[in-house]
Amino acid sequence: MALIGKPLPRVEDLRLLTGKGRYTDDIQPAGAAWMCVVRVPHAHARIAAIRTGAAAAAPGVLTVLTAADYRADGHTGMGHVAVPTTAHDAFKPSVVPTPDKPVFDQPHWPLAEDRVRYPGEGVAIVVAETQAQARDAAELVEVDVEELPAATSIPAALAEGAPQIWPEAKRNTAFRTGFGDEDAVKRAFAGAALVIEHEFHNSRVANAQMEPRSAIGVYEGGITRLISGSQGVSRQKMVLAQALGIAPDKVQVVCPDVGGGFGPRSNLYPEQVLVCWAARRIGRAVRWTSDRSEAFLTDYQGRDMIVRAALALNADGRILALRAELLGNIGAHTVTFVPLFNSYRVLTNVYDIPAAYAELCGVLTNTVPTAPYRGAGRPEATHVIERLLDMAARRLKLDRVEIRRRNMIAKSALPYRNPMGLNYDSGDFRGNMQTALDRADWSGFAARREASLQRGRRRGIAVANYIEAPVGAPRERVVVTVRRDGSVEIVSGTQSTGQGHETSFAQVIADYLGVPFERIRLVTGDTSVVTVGGGTHSDRSMRIAGTLLVKAATDLIERGRALAAPLLNASPADLTFAEGRFHAPHSDRSLSLLDLARDQELAAPAEFSGRIPAHPTGCAVCELEVDPETGVVDILRYTTVDDVGQAINPLIVDGQTHGGIVQGVGQALSETIALEPATGQVLSGSFMDYGMPRADRLPSFEVVLAEDPTSGNPLRVKGGGEGGITPATAVVINALVDALAAYGIEDIQMPATPLRVWRAIHRATRSTAGRIS
Repeated sequence: MALIGKPLPRVEDLRLLTGKGRYTDDIQPAGAAWMCVVRVPHAHARIAAIRTGAAAAAPGVLTVLTAADYRADGHTGMGHVAVPTTAHDAFKPSVVPTPDKPVFDQPHWPLAEDRVRYPGEGVAIVVAETQAQARDAAELVEVDVEELPAATSIPAALAEGAPQIWPEAKRNTAFRTGFGDEDAVKRAFAGAALVIEHEFHNSRVANAQMEPRSAIGVYEGGITRLISGSQGVSRQKMVLAQALGIAPDKVQVVCPDVGGGFGPRSNLYPEQVLVCWAARRIGRAVRWTSDRSEAFLTDYQGRDMIVRAALALNADGRILALRAELLGNIGAHTVTFVPLFNSYRVLTNVYDIPAAYAELCGVLTNTVPTAPYRGAGRPEATHVIERLLDMAARRLKLDRVEIRRRNMIAKSALPYRNPMGLNYDSGDFRGNMQTALDRADWSGFAARREASLQRGRRRGIAVANYIEAPVGAPRERVVVTVRRDGSVEIVSGTQSTGQGHETSFAQVIADYLGVPFERIRLVTGDTSVVTVGGGTHSDRSMRIAGTLLVKAATDLIERGRALAAPLLNASPADLTFAEGRFHAPHSDRSLSLLDLARDQELAAPAEFSGRIPAHPTGCAVCELEVDPETGVVDILRYTTVDDVGQAINPLIVDGQTHGGIVQGVGQALSETIALEPATGQVLSGSFMDYGMPRADRLPSFEVVLAEDPTSGNPLRVKGGGEGGITPATAVVINALVDALAAYGIEDIQMPATPLRVWRAIHRATRSTAGRIS
């Protein structure tokens, strides 16, 4: 039976749901000490002195270390390589510094030495026998600081006279660059019948994964070992080796089970470097585990982008051009510029827009660094174009669906090159939207709206289309081995953080090799075995690793054919391979790969460097209801049609889609990292204050999978990890504004909390003097 395309339950779930998972904090090396990081609460301050004597003398303390000790040991900052490569050439940077357009990309020191630049930045570590002793002693470290003015938002950092966060970064700008045809855009705007301009704020969110960050450093036999949950060990190994100044072959990184990644666990963190450094200093394993308060202060955060956008249209609603200024909050250290570059590439979405221009600016602020967060720029871009289209439709008195139909790229126009240089090879954009509208009963909405009005509620509905441009790390390696004991092992450089790789990878190999599914084992997360790998992010796992699985399986079949031929008294060319067995003509005998491996193992490596383009696409429809008396928003129906390519396991894709929708709805309606503007203090620093979405506030989702085949890879995979979240904020806010259209409300800033909605309604009601029907 073919397994590709079957909704098999995940095989790893039995282990994980019965408490047999092994996460970083479950691992307890013998004699391990504990580390606590001494953190400064100020957003911006000059360090005058650090006094460690009292802490060093505290019970159980083994050592107290500062940035001066780290530097004295010959170590350096983490080189995150913030500038991504282009979508077409995996070895060409997206932006190259020039004298008039410099790029600021400073190594990220794990402890601050002269200044702290965000609340919670570490200035020292205490290592003690127990976690409690380390925490108690950390309270005894005295840090004298001179508090400095801080800039904790994009507008504050770019304002005239703003405090300089890094002397080397002019006007707190990490980089500024533009893409597209600016002259063509200017000409189109000059002749437009309508120009819609708006500023969109994509709020900052926390990476609220189930498992808090944790790290263990071990130094044995000249090898520095980091044990820590992440989204890929190979990248972390290289950055760790560089920071500590040791040869990569003297570093091992191990990733056990991971309780959620979502992007921010791709990059190395200061604590991961510090436990390894401390272990080398004291000659014992050193452990650290974050609590939730630390997580809200120091985990890399997501989004935080301001987009000033304008759309030019003719009188018939045809889009003539799009221009945008994208301002991304990088935070205090240059961890990554990825979201900005991902965002500009898909600004025009699935629409045939003749000209576009985007200016990108990475802004340094006194906040914890940002990192790619699920979708990494694509949801931000989708929010902009889909909100602008709804605004334009209302100004032109056009149906919101019709304005999208008029501007959509026709299937017959594919392959299509968008104004930012992306080549869309496949996608039935109009078909996906129509399916979503039909499944959501768009035509029956008027009756449902009237029923809500009779109950004193305002009901809204909206549609949003999306397309993605997944890129991700360009290198990957897979080794498939048929063992003598009858098992099949897959070694891969990807890393599951909950995506079900043990199941879906096995489905591919079981189908191609014809071996029993239950005999296949996936090995990841250890650089002593995984020599090359890009980890898991950007919809890359099955798209790239799956391609290598097919290649390795094909190579194994050819090797097996050569071995089976003499045993079956036939030439290799005469053998057929079906249902996992080699057959000779005119013979009842056959041999499987498992038979052939009894005498010698069969192994096939496959490696790739470059790009495998793919463009997942789809459409979402959201229907919601607002209580004008309280501002409470209830999502009543949510429908999504997603073209992820061939779904290796539709059940897993559905789960991924559900999770993405929830994250998007959460950002739209309740989630945000709230900061006190002047001091940068986190006001939403716990789950009592941070608005995580709750299951009882969401309906069952209508999830439909579609496929317009891509020829870019043998499994026809596009990617299913980010489709749920990419249109979510746009479609929710579109639906909310539709519900409030009678009040004349054109936009609501995220998160659209009940208080924010209630205030918007009452401001509008006062301004219209009761003329709302």
